[in-house]
Amino acid sequence: MLMIGIAGGTGSGKTTVAERLVTELGSVQVALLSQDSYYADNRDLSMEEREQINYDHPDSVDGELLLEHLRLLRRLQPIEMPVYDFSTHSRVDETVRVMPKRVVILEGILLFADPLIRQELDIKVFVDTDADVRVLRRLSRDIQERGRTVDSVFAQYLNTVKPMHDAFVEPSKRYADLIIPEGGRNDIAIGLLTSRIQSYLTQG
Repeated sequence: MLMIGIAGGTGSGKTTVAERLVTELGSVQVALLSQDSYYADNRDLSMEEREQINYDHPDSVDGELLLEHLRLLRRLQPIEMPVYDFSTHSRVDETVRVMPKRVVILEGILLFADPLIRQELDIKVFVDTDADVRVLRRLSRDIQERGRTVDSVFAQYLNTVKPMHDAFVEPSKRYADLIIPEGGRNDIAIGLLTSRIQSYLTQG
């Protein structure tokens, strides 16, 4: 099994890169996981308390469950991936069954900040995109997909997203095996990574 981690700042294009790899390689051989699904389950807290949590800090992620699931997949066992509702800042009751595949792709902003998660990854990719592009993508996504207001997105960006990016995400770039500038638009880098994975699949 080949386990690939794709990290980078918010709005950098991590998800686009991951989805392009799945498209190129085929979902029969590739499983895709998102670190966002593994935010800690805070259903026992009030909505007001949930809104105060710093979701860009490593402590907001249920790293133990994510690590357990990666190790289960490595042992060729299926997992029940949580489903996270960003509008309520909590998990829902349903889960998504993920079957072990020859390639597992995990994407998320804080992947490389966790040394135990890093150890599970065979290839570490960092998507590096300018901050002004990332904040505009974040603004668009959070309003359209997550029901946020412009003011709330900007407040969150200034109060937690940028400080946490500078403290945890950007420094974790040094652990990357491959850095992809401009995310999903970098056809050459994605092509090289796809070829490397295809070579692995062919050898098996």
